[in-house]
Amino acid sequence: MSPAPPEQEREVLTWDLYGRAARELAQTVADSGFVPDVVLGIARGGLIPAGSLAYALGCKNLFTISVEFYTGVDSRLDVPVMLPPFLNAHDLDEASVLVVDDVADTGRTLELVADFCSGHVREMRTAVLYEKPQSVITCDHVWKRTSRWINFPWSTEPPVANRSGVLDA
Repeated sequence: MSPAPPEQEREVLTWDLYGRAARELAQTVADSGFVPDVVLGIARGGLIPAGSLAYALGCKNLFTISVEFYTGVDSRLDVPVMLPPFLNAHDLDEASVLVVDDVADTGRTLELVADFCSGHVREMRTAVLYEKPQSVITCDHVWKRTSRWINFPWSTEPPVANRSGVLDA
């Protein structure tokens, strides 16, 4: 695993800035005329933005899909993989779907989800807080483009409990 870059080489998204970013991102979706029937958040990083966008867009159908790709700072699996419980693709049949993630870094997670939705949805759009230049997917809605490492407020601090549920000292 590579060490994290120094602070000055990072995008730092605070909770306050996140609130503005989510609202501005939702506004770009609304301004485009796209009205999602379903907001599909990619777990884990896309869950918080997906909930925020669903509220801002007045969409009550919020689904999740779990994909694992990153295993640490700049460390990832060879390919992204879906994790259970699995979403039934038929639940998306003929829906307008907004797929939301926190960042399109390589874009391969979004690509996997787009392939999963293909042949089921009526229309699909993507929305991310950040998009990086190397992404294989060009997202439909982006709050900010950057090539820097991103500190998200929900994942910068270490977990307060280990996997067994015991609080760390």
